Parts: sequence; structure tokens; C-alpha cells
Amino acid sequence: QLSADRISLRLEPRAKGLADEQLVSELNLSATNPQLYYRDLGAQIAWKTVFLLEYAGPFFIYPLFYSRSSLIYGKEAAQAPISFAVTIACICHTIHYAKRLYETQFVHRFSNGTMPIRNLFKNCSYYWGFAAFIAYFVNHPLYTSPGFTQVLIGLAGFMISELGNLSIHLLLRDLRPPGSRERKIPFPNSNPLTLMYNV
Repeated sequence: QLSADRISLRLEPRAKGLADEQLVSELNLSATNPQLYYRDLGAQIAWKTVFLLEYAGPFFIYPLFYSRSSLIYGKEAAQAPISFAVTIACICHTIHYAKRLYETQFVHRFSNGTMPIRNLFKNCSYYWGFAAFIAYFVNHPLYTSPGFTQVLIGLAGFMISELGNLSIHLLLRDLRPPGSRERKIPFPNSNPLTLMYNV
């Protein structure tokens, strides 16, 4: 027996799947020989779980490189000094993914319930792989840090961008009533970081 998440109903074998909200009474099926076709979508996973897994990887992977483990950089790496820029980079990276995990859990309202589980491995390998790639070079004992002023300018830009991104996500969340799939055109609210919608 298939779960409801795995089933896609259609009017024709190769037609697009019907919306979950669509009622059979609205389909204008033939009174003499009504037919619906179903397709097994395969094993599914909730979008919320997908995002939590995607973002948990970078959240935990980056600090492993920051710790300068001898398994990654060799025995002498732990003795090398860690610059201010490298520490700030680790803090910013961790804050960014902590924010994403928080938004997934408490802010986002997903229009689709599930996705095929086979896509999870592709999605996670992208996020986890790039987190490891970035972390490896930024935390490498031979990494050359930028100047202090550049770090402060980058940190200010990061903070403004993270606040702006959170503002937009909150605004978009408020456009969709809980439990609905409704999509509306966003407009700025009282938050100045949402003014880009005037463009």
C-alpha cells in the first residue's frame, strides 16, 4: 500500500499531476466511464527535513576544519596561530547556517509537502561539499588573512546582508497564511531592509 505522498493523480497517463487541493467533483469526469491515473512518485521526504539536513551539514562541518584536526591538516597544524579573520569567518559561517536552521524550523511555510528522497543526496552533497571546500582553504595553516579593515568591512556587509535576508523571509512568511499554498506579490513593510520590493 502506497502512502498519499507517493501518489500523483492525473487525468491522462502523461498529463501533469493534479493539485492536492483539487476535488474530484471539479474534474468534469465522464459520467459513464470516469478514469483517473496514478503514478508512484517513489519514496518521499518532507521539505522541512530536507532543509534541516542540508543546513546541518555545513553547520557542523566548518567547525571541524576550524579546529585544525590532525586528520585534515597534519600534526603540526594545531600549533599554527589562528588569525582574527579565520575566527570571524568561522563565527559568520556558523551564524549563517544557524539562521537557516532556525528559519526552516520556525519561519518558512512550504508550499509542497515532499520531494523524492533520491534528490536528498544531491542536495546534501552540494551544501556539505562546498562547506568542506571553503572551510579547508580558509582554515588552512598557510592561509593568508586579509587586512583588519577588510575584515571589518566584510563583517559589516555580512551583518547587514543577514538581517536583510531574515527580513525578507519574515515578510514572505507573512504573505502566506499557515497551512495554505497561496502566493502573493511581496510589498515592502515598515522594515527598511524590505524596500528592494519597490524596485
